[in-house]
Amino acid sequence: MIKVLLAEDQSMVREALAALLGLEGDIEVVAQVARGDEVLDAARAHDLDVVLLDIEMPGMTGLDAAALVRRELPALKVVILTTFGRPGYMRRAMESGAEAFLVKDAPASQLADALRRVLRGERVIDPTLAAAALAEGANPLTDRERAVLRASADGSTNAELAKALHLSNGTVRNYLSTAIQKTGARNRAEAVRIARDKGWL
Repeated sequence: MIKVLLAEDQSMVREALAALLGLEGDIEVVAQVARGDEVLDAARAHDLDVVLLDIEMPGMTGLDAAALVRRELPALKVVILTTFGRPGYMRRAMESGAEAFLVKDAPASQLADALRRVLRGERVIDPTLAAAALAEGANPLTDRERAVLRASADGSTNAELAKALHLSNGTVRNYLSTAIQKTGARNRAEAVRIARDKGWL
């Protein structure tokens, strides 16, 4: 029996996924959480084989939760299931240690098959996304550029960003300028939009 922890913030989607997986004779959803920051505690509290994570969740993203699970519980397999089929997300998921990356519009049978395959030691990636990620290349933004750009999304001034991130105004300005240049944007708002669309943030 493949024992699964399901992390998904939308109740209806989570319950539907649990019900669909429950129809498989060899898969059991033993725990469910609605927040990314609940994943590690739930994983520690149950005897599991696979952690199935959505990307966009309150508390912590599925990508960050995947990296945490990989570090703290390396024997567990990690599968990312998302609405957001973005090449940048797929690349970040693989870098965080996920064994599989699938989009939610895939058939339920494909998800069940992916769970079986990761337990056999395989990596499972949506082929269309894999091709797009190869064509697009790596995320050009550094960790610090991503952090500053992400923090700027609410319209904060450079001075407010500098205070929040414990940086100088000039350093914030430089990071934003570089991020705008790397994304090919005209301003910081457009840089945020482009980076999010590509899955870089």
